[in-house]
Amino acid sequence: MLNPSHWFVRGFLPVVVLAVVAGAASPVRAQESLAADMRASIDRAANEVLDATGAPSASIAIVRDGQIAYVHAYGRARLDPGVPARAEMRYSIGSISKQFTSAAILMLAEDGKLSLDDTIGRWLPELTRAKDVTLRQTLSMTSGYQDFWPEDYVMPGMLLPTTAQQILAGWAMKPLDFDPGTKWQYSNTNYVIAGLIVEKVSGMGLVDFLRQRVFTPLGMESVTDTDQAALGAADPAGYLRFALGPPRPAPKEGKGWMFAAGELAMTARDLARWDISMINHTLLKPASYQAMQTATVLTNGVGTGYGLGVSVGTAAGRRQISHTGEVSGFTARNDVYPDDRTAVIVLTNLDATGASSQIVTRITAMLFRATDAETERALAQARAMFEGLQHGRIDRSLLTANTSAYFTEVALADFAASLGPLGAPQEFEQTGQSLRGGMTARQFRIKFPQKTLRLTTFTMSDGKLEQYQIAAAE
Repeated sequence: MLNPSHWFVRGFLPVVVLAVVAGAASPVRAQESLAADMRASIDRAANEVLDATGAPSASIAIVRDGQIAYVHAYGRARLDPGVPARAEMRYSIGSISKQFTSAAILMLAEDGKLSLDDTIGRWLPELTRAKDVTLRQTLSMTSGYQDFWPEDYVMPGMLLPTTAQQILAGWAMKPLDFDPGTKWQYSNTNYVIAGLIVEKVSGMGLVDFLRQRVFTPLGMESVTDTDQAALGAADPAGYLRFALGPPRPAPKEGKGWMFAAGELAMTARDLARWDISMINHTLLKPASYQAMQTATVLTNGVGTGYGLGVSVGTAAGRRQISHTGEVSGFTARNDVYPDDRTAVIVLTNLDATGASSQIVTRITAMLFRATDAETERALAQARAMFEGLQHGRIDRSLLTANTSAYFTEVALADFAASLGPLGAPQEFEQTGQSLRGGMTARQFRIKFPQKTLRLTTFTMSDGKLEQYQIAAAE
């Protein structure tokens, strides 16, 4: 728990039996500016994912052009009695909290009170190999300290209260899992260490420090520390499912277990305010943002895809800063595209589910498709060609010589025989884009009631297609 839980991020979709009713949103504010058809598409996507995964509710916020463009909540925050989800409700954000702990360390480094290359032995000499592990390695998950909570459920011992010192005594005073800097392993223990260092250096509680230096300056008034107390009746309840059963109340972790690694809860709107600050570089110096958002490289030269409290990489050719989160009863995802001044946040109240990631993926595809005229033209072309192939027809003027040769009479007959009976697709959307061999490579998702297809295309600089291939989606 308290981690990106990679199995559900990859798109695990459990079968469900629970229908979810959409909840009303809080009033739209002046700066929220998505077009009506875009809002309708987002609403449909969110409700379809809730229905498919069984997650009771979701709260979303979208940043576009560096401003909050849309905030809405869906489904039911509480099931018995039924309470509609509202955008002003707070959800636990789980491991998305780690980037705030990382920011606290970076602020103290800017203040000259520590360095990322200090060893943790400066503050916690009792830990295993404390003189060999740097603060940077701790934040980047390359320290070798073992994770105290890799499970996606709450074990009996975690229902009891603990302290950060007790966690470190149990997991950071045993032999390292690997030599510092040689491997990457997600470990919540690293952030317990970092949180304690923030408190020792600043002389303040971690959340008090963040409130003073981050939350108050950004107007993030909803933030609360769920390590100290559970969310109240005005906020969503957390749920879990046993296999394909109905959502059931999730247990609350004991006090102390989420310290510095997954303790925060807030509204989606407030998390969007944090994302805007990352886009605009308003809280940290540029060098600090660069340190946070640069993938760590291991001693063997292999990149980890992880910076300091955030995953870093590209999606559809765009720079992406992201993280997922999970604590008992809640999962979340936060994706930021700094160069595009865009972010998508989805918070849900069901643990061990990919609902938040699925909603983020669909919304992101819509946002970038709508803002890219070339992508829109490519989508229209791909869809028109698909409809022609369903009838065994293709416009060869749109193809390179290689692709024209690929579409033999046998190929056209197979396309028509296998695609024609599917009828009109329910959805046809671009899901990815990159460069390949001097061409633009695009991936599309084509959804029918009983089947989903994957389309890949390569487009030359003159607009002709060097590839148009369809296969069943995995």
